[in-house]
Amino acid sequence: MPPASGPTVRKRQLGAELRRLREAAGKKIEDAAAYLECSMSKVSRVETGQAPIKARDVRDLLDWYEVTDSAQVETVMQIHKDAQKQGWWAHYEEILPSGMATYAGLESDARTVRAYEPIFVHGLLQSEDYARAVIAAVRPNEPDEVERLVRFRMERQKLLTRSSHPLELWAVIEESALRRPVGGKEVMAAQINQLIRASALPNVTVQVMPNAKGAHMAMAGTFALLDFEPTTPSVVYVDSIAGNVYLEKERDVRKFTQTFDMVRAAGPDPQETPSILENLAKEMQQP
Repeated sequence: MPPASGPTVRKRQLGAELRRLREAAGKKIEDAAAYLECSMSKVSRVETGQAPIKARDVRDLLDWYEVTDSAQVETVMQIHKDAQKQGWWAHYEEILPSGMATYAGLESDARTVRAYEPIFVHGLLQSEDYARAVIAAVRPNEPDEVERLVRFRMERQKLLTRSSHPLELWAVIEESALRRPVGGKEVMAAQINQLIRASALPNVTVQVMPNAKGAHMAMAGTFALLDFEPTTPSVVYVDSIAGNVYLEKERDVRKFTQTFDMVRAAGPDPQETPSILENLAKEMQQP
């Protein structure tokens, strides 16, 4: 069980409750938008936890939805109060790529993360030099921001070793990602050794998908499944050069869960990971 829910998950809980109450009151999104004198997209983003809402507007909506139970009103307002708190990632928010602050919040509250990585090593498993090389390639003219983003990534990794309920991670990484000389051979050799150490943690599972396996159904791109406590729905995070997408509908979560399970089943046994990585590290050290 992870720590108590942080602000990102609380925003999602608030939005879901406001949506449920709106639907129970027989109101449409356009009705709520007209009542608040805002756009329908704003209401939609509030109800999906992607946009903030003022406490006064929450109270007004509860009155309009005819929520008369004082205990229920108090619960919703407490969720709103919790959602206003700042997470550790707020210090980096102005330099983070769009949507990354949201992901950091979800990741911090997650119980488990299941990730497929066809291009890079997962961020929670990257060595400092590897992370620096990846980020510098994307932001070649922003050295100060590169260093801050490296620190942000290293801060994320503390989730795996926190003393209370460390995050459980299962990462499937394509062999081709480990053969890509990001930062050069020395950096990659150190990165592979980092993976060996990380895979020894009881809460971390790493699988290396061999190139010899050929094509499979997950190859379309990077994704992660984030699971929380039973009362909080799972989220799928899909990353691409065009931006990131969060999927929360049950059918989408089920589809990606099935995809991950099939890829995981097609890969080598996780117990083989250390020997696979050791062989790759030896290859990296060859002239």
